[in-house]
Parts: sequence; structure tokens; C-alpha cells
Amino acid sequence: MPKPIRIRAAALTTALVLSCLTAGCSDGAGSGDLTTQKLDWKACPAPDEAEGGGGIPSPLPGGGAWQCATMKAPLDWSKPKGATIGLALIRAKSSGAADDRIGSLIFNFGGPGGSGVTTLPAFGEDYAALRTRYDLVSFDPRGVGRSDPVECENDEQLDDYFQQDATPETRAERTQLINRTRQFNAACEKNSKTVLPHVRTTDAARDMDLMRQVLGDRQLHYFGISYGTELGGVYAHLFPKKVGRAVLDGVIDPTQDPEQSSLGQAKGFQLALDNFAEDCTSKTTECPIGDTPQDVKNRIAKLLTDLDRKPIPGILPRQLTQTAATNGIAQSLYSKDFWEYLTEGLEEAYDGDGKILMLLSDSMNGRSQNGEYSNITAANIAINCADEKPRYDADYVLRKLPEFRAASPLFGDYLAWGMVSCTDWAVPGAADHPDVSAPGSAPILVVGNTGDPATPYEGARKMVDALGKGVGIELTYKGQGHGAYDSKNKCVQSTVNDYLLQGRTPKAGSVCT
Repeated sequence: MPKPIRIRAAALTTALVLSCLTAGCSDGAGSGDLTTQKLDWKACPAPDEAEGGGGIPSPLPGGGAWQCATMKAPLDWSKPKGATIGLALIRAKSSGAADDRIGSLIFNFGGPGGSGVTTLPAFGEDYAALRTRYDLVSFDPRGVGRSDPVECENDEQLDDYFQQDATPETRAERTQLINRTRQFNAACEKNSKTVLPHVRTTDAARDMDLMRQVLGDRQLHYFGISYGTELGGVYAHLFPKKVGRAVLDGVIDPTQDPEQSSLGQAKGFQLALDNFAEDCTSKTTECPIGDTPQDVKNRIAKLLTDLDRKPIPGILPRQLTQTAATNGIAQSLYSKDFWEYLTEGLEEAYDGDGKILMLLSDSMNGRSQNGEYSNITAANIAINCADEKPRYDADYVLRKLPEFRAASPLFGDYLAWGMVSCTDWAVPGAADHPDVSAPGSAPILVVGNTGDPATPYEGARKMVDALGKGVGIELTYKGQGHGAYDSKNKCVQSTVNDYLLQGRTPKAGSVCT
């Protein structure tokens, strides 16, 4: 089973040291003539299955079309003149006057494993103000979407994979979980053996520096969300003098190892669930899923216990299991906008209908309604396992369960057992946690959300400290959901826009409500 809702990747110190020994830690990516390649921008095709499917991107506001291209990058950055891979890029050219253009603003939306080529157009209107002075650019990182995607199991096998019990209670269930994890991981090695050693976050950071050069920018201007904050931090560590204006939103804690990160997520999702229950029962209209916050949570806990014994119909022929329901609940806590769907889904599940919670779970897993899966799960596991040095077995998780359950009665088991996803992975992990120290870097705006379930608020301060004195500038948003800018809070958006468009850095410790 993959690490559930595992937004961050960790463990990069060893990889950084090896990169310095083999390719040199200079401010240039050391990629030879690849820096002079010319991108052939064309109208974008519809996303393929690995990217999540769907139609071609909608026209840009005010006219114009999204453009796509493929950039060549070294497969192995220790051999920059060796074999190459193709990285899929997308852009919207700046809508402003040519003499006002700053350059390209590169986005990474997280995962790891999310397709930037499909995500940027979906949120394009949210960044219209930034487009007045930047070309908006995103990409499928190596191993993701169209960029030499990691392939593991087919759609039918993935349906089976996600139906398994991810919170085993008996020895037989634990054995089944570990064996199924090994089966999935072996399929990844069989089908993607060439690319698996080369999908670390350090590789993606070096790809971004090559991208900067190919796009013709003297410095990298960057907007990283969720795992994208780790990627941005690692880039700043490797290329501090090349950092331009950079924003990190929905911030991972770069000091945590995978266990600490999972435990932090357990606390974060429990907090979000508490806030959801409080919100539902505090409204003037009757809360349909409980009379008090505790009643709401008790009923959810009972539902999950009942589903462990007897699943209910989901999206036929699949059933809503305890694991799928937990996954769906977690997905709905990423944004306050989803809370109404969680309420409706719980109401229907209490009446024996699991469709809505199953749809939410499918969304988390990258499954479209036609039964096809994107490669987000395969890429997520591949990148995490290549980055993270620690490997956890069933006995270790059993010893840690009391601590996880104390952090979250609902999500504790779920996140604890997610730590076994790198069992027998073909590639050794790089380090315990990433190195993001970036002395000499330009200021980086670090935005933390006090109600963030997936990347808890405390991570923003840890990132500021780890970047180093005078680099990280913290902005706090007192809100709900994952990330801050896309909450559409006017204070957050105006502060970020002022920084990216005008270069005005806010006072450290500023707060938006």
C-alpha cells in the first residue's frame, strides 16, 4: 500500500553529497550542449492516461492557447552527456507588455507524482495576475506523466491494490499487506528498472536549473506547493545564487524523517477533522451527521469499524472498504470547499451507499471514472522511496501504533502502516531528510496555513530556519485546507503577488486571516 496522502518526500543528504562528487556543485547544471536546445512549442494535446486523461486545455482567459514542448535532460546527472529523457513542459505566455516581462515562473504542485502539465491549466485563472509579468510554466517531473513515467501495475491490478486492507489487525492481514506491497514494488522494478534510480528530488532540482537556462532566464522564479516546497528548497540548496523570486506554499518540514512526517500528518488530519466536525455542528442549520463535534467523530469511527467487517456498495462492482472510506475522508479534508461533499458522502454511507466516498478516494488515487489510473501512485512511491533512507517493517510499525493512535484515533493506523510502502524497494534511499540550507540565496517567501492537514503549519517555521538566516520570510495564513494561495484569501494573494510581481518582501512574521 502506498504511503497514504504522503505529500512530502524526504532524505536527500547522501544524494547531494554524491551529486557534488560526480557532477560538481557549481551554479550551473553542468549539462553540456543541452543548455542550448531550442524548445518546439506547439498546441497542447489532450493529457494521456499517465497524466490523468481528459480534454485539451481550455483557451486562456482573454484569448491565446496553452503551448507544450519537450525538453531533453540527462537520464543520469552524473553522466550529463549520456542518455537523455524527455520532460514534458507547458506554458502560457505572458499577457502583459514585453518590456514588463520578468521571465518564466515555474510551478510544481506537489505529490510527489502530480502532473504539472495537467494541473497548471486547471488552475490557470487563479494565476492570471501573475501572468501579466511572467510566462507561466509547469512540467511533468521525471517519472511522472509524459516524462518517462514510472510504470508498475495495470488498471485491473491497481483496483485490487487499493481494495486491500491497509490497516491490518491480525498476523494474516499483516502478512497479506506486506506481500501485496512487495508484489507492487517488484512490478515497478520489472517495468521501470531504468528510470527508478534517477527520480530523486535532487534530479528534479537539476532538471529545473537546466529548464531555467533553456527558457533563457538568468535566475529561477518559482512557485512550489506542497512537495513542491521541498523541491524548491533543494533547488535553493544546490543553486543558491540562481534563486530569483520564489514562493513556497503548503510547506513540508525538511527536518523530519519519514516516520516523523507521517506522525505529523496524523496530527494534521486529526486537526482538520476536528475543525470539520466543529464547523458542521456550529451552524444554525442542523448538522446531519452528528449533534456535537464528538458525536460526528464517533459516528465516523463506527462507520469505519463496520466497514472493516462488512464493506458496502461503492462504485460497482467495487465496494467501499474501510481503507477506501478513510482515503476518501482524508481527500475531502484537503480543502474546506470539499467539506460539503464529505458531509453528503457520510450521510449516504450511513444509509449504505458508498459512491461519494469512493469517488473521493478515487480522486486521491488518480483513478478516472472510466477506470484508468494516472501514474501518480507509481511516481509517488518511486520518488519517496528513492529519497527516503529509512525502511520500516511490520514489527516496527506495531511498536509505533500507540503513538500514532494517540496523535489521531481515526488516521493513526492508516498513516503508520503507510510507512511500509518502501519494503524491498529496488533502489536504496538517499538520506533521512532533505538538505535545504541555502546561504547566499535571495529571499524566499514561505507561506504556512494554521489549518493545513497534509503539511502541518509548524513545517513553515522549520523550513525558514533550515533555509538559513536572511533567506526564508514567513507568512502565516489562519485558515483551513492544504496550502494558502489557492484558498483565494485576498491578503495572502495580494502579499504573494506583490512579492512576485514587484519584488516587495513582506515583514517577516506577517499574518493573514
